[in-house]
Amino acid sequence: MVPPAEPHARAVPSLFVDGGQKCGERSEQSLKAEEVKPAFSLALLQIVATETLPQTTRLAGALFFKNFIRRNWTDEEGNHKLPQDEVATIKSELIGLMVRVPPSIQAQLGDAISVIADSDFWQRWDTLVDDLVLRLTPDNAQVNNGVLQVAHSIFRRWEPLFRSDDLYTEINHVLSKFATPLLQLWQNTDNMIEQSQGNAEVLKAQFATLDVILKLVYDLSTHDMPPQFEENLPAIAALLQKYLTYDNPLLQSTDDDEAGPLEVVRAGVFKVLVRYARMYSEEFDSHMEQFIGTSWNFLTGLGPEAKYDAVVSRALDFLTIVVSMGKYAGQFNDAAVLSQVTENVVIPSLSLRESDIETFEDEPIEFIRRDLEGSDEDTRRRGATNFLRKLMEQFEKLVTDIVMRYVNHFLAEYAKDREANWKAKDTAVHLFSSIAAKGVATSAKGVLGVNPNVNVIDFFQNHVAEDLTDSNAQPLLKVDAIKYLYIFRSILSPVQWQAAFPLLVQHLNSSFYVVYTYAAIAVDRALYLTDDQKQPTIPRDSIVPLSKDLLQHLFTLITKDTKPEKVQENEFLIKCVMRVLIVLRDGVVPIMDMVLMNLVNITKVIRHNPSNPGFCYYHFECLGALIRFAGPTQPERVEAGLFPPLTEILGADVEEFRPYIFQLLAAMIETNPSPTLSPSFQQLVAPVLNPVLWESKGNVPALARCLCNIIPKASTEITAANQTEAVLIIFQKLVSLKVYETYAMDLVEMVVTSFPPAALESYWPTILQLMFTRLSNSKTEAFTLRFIRFYHLVSAHTEKGLGADFFISVADRVQANVFTPIYTQIILPDTQKLVRPADRKTAVVSLTRTLASSQAFVERYAKRGWTITCQALLLLLVNPPVPQTGGDDTAVIEDRDVDDLSFGAAFTQLNTCRPVAPADPWPEVTDVRVWVGRELRAADERSGGRIGRFVGEKLGEEERGVLRGVMGAA
Repeated sequence: MVPPAEPHARAVPSLFVDGGQKCGERSEQSLKAEEVKPAFSLALLQIVATETLPQTTRLAGALFFKNFIRRNWTDEEGNHKLPQDEVATIKSELIGLMVRVPPSIQAQLGDAISVIADSDFWQRWDTLVDDLVLRLTPDNAQVNNGVLQVAHSIFRRWEPLFRSDDLYTEINHVLSKFATPLLQLWQNTDNMIEQSQGNAEVLKAQFATLDVILKLVYDLSTHDMPPQFEENLPAIAALLQKYLTYDNPLLQSTDDDEAGPLEVVRAGVFKVLVRYARMYSEEFDSHMEQFIGTSWNFLTGLGPEAKYDAVVSRALDFLTIVVSMGKYAGQFNDAAVLSQVTENVVIPSLSLRESDIETFEDEPIEFIRRDLEGSDEDTRRRGATNFLRKLMEQFEKLVTDIVMRYVNHFLAEYAKDREANWKAKDTAVHLFSSIAAKGVATSAKGVLGVNPNVNVIDFFQNHVAEDLTDSNAQPLLKVDAIKYLYIFRSILSPVQWQAAFPLLVQHLNSSFYVVYTYAAIAVDRALYLTDDQKQPTIPRDSIVPLSKDLLQHLFTLITKDTKPEKVQENEFLIKCVMRVLIVLRDGVVPIMDMVLMNLVNITKVIRHNPSNPGFCYYHFECLGALIRFAGPTQPERVEAGLFPPLTEILGADVEEFRPYIFQLLAAMIETNPSPTLSPSFQQLVAPVLNPVLWESKGNVPALARCLCNIIPKASTEITAANQTEAVLIIFQKLVSLKVYETYAMDLVEMVVTSFPPAALESYWPTILQLMFTRLSNSKTEAFTLRFIRFYHLVSAHTEKGLGADFFISVADRVQANVFTPIYTQIILPDTQKLVRPADRKTAVVSLTRTLASSQAFVERYAKRGWTITCQALLLLLVNPPVPQTGGDDTAVIEDRDVDDLSFGAAFTQLNTCRPVAPADPWPEVTDVRVWVGRELRAADERSGGRIGRFVGEKLGEEERGVLRGVMGAA
């Protein structure tokens, strides 16, 4: 193995040291320094458990324990990083501690348990479920709630997972031990509720238990209905129905905005009902009827208060599923019934409430996130819209006719008094949008299909467009108009879009937060639209003249409030900036100083408190776009503007930003056409080689790319500074872990093609030893193909002093004759699996030069090696690699859904920083058959006809004919 070099086992280099860290940051660093001490995690748990300490101290301890576990529970291969006795103690003590601490601390410990369970449950923690069941009590709500929260934190992981034998084994393990005790606890909780009708404290505690029980019923039912539940389905259905209709004044919320225990439990019941109706309709069929009636009564009986929103939304979800089931859909196939549904259920849920207007004014970003198409937020409007669309799927013409009567009614009400009755128009637009759109809206193109019984464009022109042009229109009607364009963006023709687009841009000047934000959202989506030929709907030439003012205005909106949390509050604005920069491409150069100044200033603000992962992602995409499109022609300006602030942030140890920053630095090196590193980037080499940075798995992909981009431009300097070994130590670390094998091979390929042969002389045996060990002990398909690619790379580069004979001689230094089985059992059979044209071309060059120049294949492997190598080459020539096209890979940069982004150790790829298509390593090889023929003819002449003799002696008749044809074509 490559021995660790002493000079590189040091602290973080001075480039990454920030003397101006805040006290809090230093405190956290001090705590992190303590992590390496034995039993640190147990000391944290002791702090959490000590009731005499202040609540804030205990909570801080729990939070740090959670983050410590996230960082230190397992390594990339799933092995425990902590000593086994510490692991065992944590598992044995954690559950008991969680059931004793207050709820706020329980939440932190629950997250820690989830992390542990992700790696250990259930095979390495097979006592957990038994421990949980033993701790359940007949009547102690605090203990039960702690136990159930632990269970929920573990079992909720199942829902998004694909079916597999391992998953089902785990589920069955849990069900066999936990399902029946859970049902018994549900019955006990029901008994306690019955016995405590007048005791508010006990009732609220038991309803908290009931809430988690319902979550667990849902968790345990996400893949199949548990057999224990199916056996007790009548009792389960009775309890679900009971708590939909249960009422008690002591549990009613007095706050119109905040759901109380009753509303929370009812929402939980409906969530279970939606699951059972959708997935287990056959088993649940005999119980469905009662819930349809109950849902109807709910929807017609509950008021408009926000506290009922989740219940109403989920009741509508349930009825939406009911309508899709043929057995029950017929109940709605009647004009009178549909009119009643529309009037009593749909319209009240779609109509604006005073609380909505208050949210619009006081919490605008919250209003947008709830309202935006595709949001996961439970809202009445979304539930009502989905319900109406499902009804329309079943009875399209009938529903359309009925709803259009209400649309026209509300439009007429608006016409009577536009100022007083503006809400009526809002209802009309939402009703029309609900029946006009068909199918699921996509994030890229919005609605793709429309109801043939209505005219989307006419409705826009006759009723909606006026709110985009009327400066006195109500702000919420302007939002409706912008959202209409956003929803039906694919339905508008390019000509219509070119008329509508300037109106959207104009609304970025609105003084209303929601209006200008929705305008930014719609501008972003409009600029992303393309036609069937991938040409932009909004021509780039129409954006370039607007770009300076447009971007400056967006930056002004983002930075209106300079507090870090406010600057990064609105990810929709920064996403619009990103889209404009991507559309501009190299058109950004004339305004790059303005763009650079604003982006750098935003970076300096948000570094102090990164709080919105979506905003930060789009912000770094903006920087990536600037580098990508301005870097090739303005590398010095880009570097002068970005290198100092980016490395300053690295010095400040803003962990959330490191993976992004290393991607940006890698892109700056890659786009710079200079063959050498600038003095600034030369300072980066030593820090990038620091093993400490490679400990964070989120850093590794970006660091690997950064180092791979540095090496070709600085191999001479790295060699002169005795840093070659430091590079190879990183390769050693990466190649030992399956999760990093791709980065390891990227790195070693760059090393062997960039460093002078003499610089690697003493390291070659170790490099191959590491690879052979992986092939022997932990081979994967991906690593095998990368090894084959590596072999052909070495074998092909005879001009660098490499080649097949070189590889064989190094392999012999590792182990005598080890090359033969590797070549015959791995390299040649799987060479045909190489897919990339560049890899197949490299293999052709490798095999051709082996046939033409290798002495080992003439002397040592003459009996069979030359023959099978030639056969492998002929197979490649049957499906020859095509030349790479020099297409513009910047034309389309794919969009990204960031809903699931969060801060943490994971790496997030910046699409604007994706590596550009690598240069063709063999540009001189345009027609591979011609090149192969020419090479073999030349070798035949050099060797006095040896190639021709081998062709005659070692190949079959058909193979001889093919190869002679190739050589003759040269």
